[in-house]
Amino acid sequence: MSTFILGIESSCDDTSAAVINETRILSNITASQRVHELYGGVVPELASRAHQQNIIPVIDQALKHANINKNQLNAIAFTNGPGLLGSLLVGASFAKSFAAGLNIPLIETDHINAHILAHFIQPNNGTKEVPKFPFICLLISGGHTQIVLVKDYFSMEILGKTIDDAAGEAFDKSAKIMGIPYPGGPLIDKFALHGNSGKFSFPHPTVSGLDFSFSGLKTSILYFLRDKSKEDVDFIEKNKFDLCASIQKTIIDILLIKLEKAVKQTGINCIAIAGGVSANSGLRKALLLKQIEKNWKVFIPKLEYSTDNAAMIAISGYFKYLKNEFSEQNISPYSRSKK
Repeated sequence: MSTFILGIESSCDDTSAAVINETRILSNITASQRVHELYGGVVPELASRAHQQNIIPVIDQALKHANINKNQLNAIAFTNGPGLLGSLLVGASFAKSFAAGLNIPLIETDHINAHILAHFIQPNNGTKEVPKFPFICLLISGGHTQIVLVKDYFSMEILGKTIDDAAGEAFDKSAKIMGIPYPGGPLIDKFALHGNSGKFSFPHPTVSGLDFSFSGLKTSILYFLRDKSKEDVDFIEKNKFDLCASIQKTIIDILLIKLEKAVKQTGINCIAIAGGVSANSGLRKALLLKQIEKNWKVFIPKLEYSTDNAAMIAISGYFKYLKNEFSEQNISPYSRSKK
């Protein structure tokens, strides 16, 4: 008998719903919120209001695209954290009510773990290769930068993490300094394709072990552009492509230096990336080169599973469903990671 899981994701500014049949994806619908572009970043109150408007239509479309009705669902999985509390509450409240109304299990999932488990989503027609345990995952997003040793679906050890800004923040804040509109990370990636990554150099932080730091890089970029703009007010615009390429290369180099160190320490050469920054084309190309140079086995998620999405919540929920790990109705969302 088939097992159908509905996944609901509402941790930030994307309302998403997905349906899987075991590990096979049947639908993955996301409604984005463009209102935040006016403010240069996500406004929590506006995000939660938009989730309230979007959640029912998105879930309705997810069920229709999956070609099933709500009574065929075996469980409902939802993001319980980390994220914006107001946004999380919308998804959690709906999931609780929907599960209670259908009298089916409720499954809370961790947003960060779910990003990693997105690698196990199978296409509806066909089969793709998935990482074998144990493997190392470089998890990179606007709020997190971690090197994770993945021993099992729910047994993960953080080997290194950022001590200040995340890689995604470094991209977005650098873009803001240059006057590039929000969200700046994807635009830096786009402009970098036309630039010379060796034109400008920025310092790498000195951080022991496998931890990261990006606040110093952000500050050095700020001072560099301030000084150059004093000499030429049009410096940023004249050098936009080269600046984006150089900044992107610096961030990627910092990430890969630590990743290489993790491979040497663990002896594990099966590598995956996850999180919003894993959509970066420069990082993807650099990892594929490492696969050849270092004999790594590299797993890169589809673009639709890199950014926040409900498919990763659904697959995480499915693995918990197999273990009968269900949640009570009184469970509460959390804004910060429990780890």
